[in-house]
Amino acid sequence: MFVRRVIAVVAAGVTAACLCAPSASATSRESGRNSGDSGRGPWRAAWGAAMQQPNELTPNWAETGFADQSVRQVVRVSGGGKTLRIRLSNLYGKAPVRLAGATVARAGDGAAVLPGTVRPLRFKHPRIPAGGELVSEPAPFPTKALDRLAVTLYFAEPTGPATQHVSAFHTTYRAPGDHRFDTGPGAFTEKTESYYFLTGVEVPGRRGTVVTLGDSITDGAFSSVDAENTYADELAERLRASGRDLTVVNAGIGGNRVLRDSRCFGESAQTRFQRDVLDRPGVRTVIVSEALNDLFDIPGIVFGKDCNRPNPTLTAAQLIEGHRALIRRAHARGIRIIGGTVTPFKGNPYGVFTEQGEQARDGLNRWILTSGEYDGVVDFAGVLADPADPDRLNPIYDGTPALRDAVHPNDAGFRAMAEAVDLTDL
Repeated sequence: MFVRRVIAVVAAGVTAACLCAPSASATSRESGRNSGDSGRGPWRAAWGAAMQQPNELTPNWAETGFADQSVRQVVRVSGGGKTLRIRLSNLYGKAPVRLAGATVARAGDGAAVLPGTVRPLRFKHPRIPAGGELVSEPAPFPTKALDRLAVTLYFAEPTGPATQHVSAFHTTYRAPGDHRFDTGPGAFTEKTESYYFLTGVEVPGRRGTVVTLGDSITDGAFSSVDAENTYADELAERLRASGRDLTVVNAGIGGNRVLRDSRCFGESAQTRFQRDVLDRPGVRTVIVSEALNDLFDIPGIVFGKDCNRPNPTLTAAQLIEGHRALIRRAHARGIRIIGGTVTPFKGNPYGVFTEQGEQARDGLNRWILTSGEYDGVVDFAGVLADPADPDRLNPIYDGTPALRDAVHPNDAGFRAMAEAVDLTDL
């Protein structure tokens, strides 16, 4: 599929330099992020997606937005409870977005939901503020870990460009008109693989959320669509099987970097750490696996307007300081932080491998494994490396039959990553 291939190629590291900042300042974001928050009791994140600004990187609905349309988005929660609430983001919006209504239901096949499970979601204020967020009132909707839910949003008025998560690896459905309460899939004739406005599903509970922060490998590039096979998904399944009451939120963004923002591939880990980790409710631990895109020497490839600019390869010392900054910020909030080593990328077809980049990867990985500055480590690089050449991805974990790129793991590779995590570290 063209969209999947472009996302995969982009996520592989054809990244952009610091081109943008959201229209809202950090202060205005914070003033709007809890609009509509009921404040009732402790909450924790059970599902989440890291938001990105609309761009033309892949064909989807973000640039035009929605008008008199229903958008049905399917998610799998990693924890449950008797009630839930959703979080909507208009982080990159220039104006407030009016939400005409929303529902939640148990997901069926495709765009269908299970009859008798549709429940309305209510909000104190019907508008998602520009640069901010809107949280629903708690809805009585019992769930358990690994339940699949369908959240349907109806926008009667034009939204303008939509804040999104571009590579969801899940199918999102669209229908003309108000179809929030439809149980059948008939009206939802359009589909894509991005999330729009929906950034979180939260359930009651004590502090116990694990956030996986990273790039396309964390995001799940090359994982099977709608199969819940990212390493974050596999980790959630391991936690449930072990009886540990921890939820998992995937905060990966394809093409993301530690130190440089990108208009197409998201703000850097430094910029988004507050929003995607520290501000999530109930966060206990974060696993950081990021720097691969900082190492790539970008060739003359352009994906869309201004999506690719020169990306000088950074040194290990520069990247170590970037990781140290994340450690300090996590510890200041009493959050455990686990370091994941950076995986191999030698032999990829994108022309981004250099000896300088490989030396920086080796240096960063040595520091992650031996410095003791992280609260724990997980050696993703060691798990995925080819035993015959540790600088290369093991062929058994390399991509899919349609596209092997020596960068992105397949479903088996994501499972191996999840199995490498020491659950007691979390």
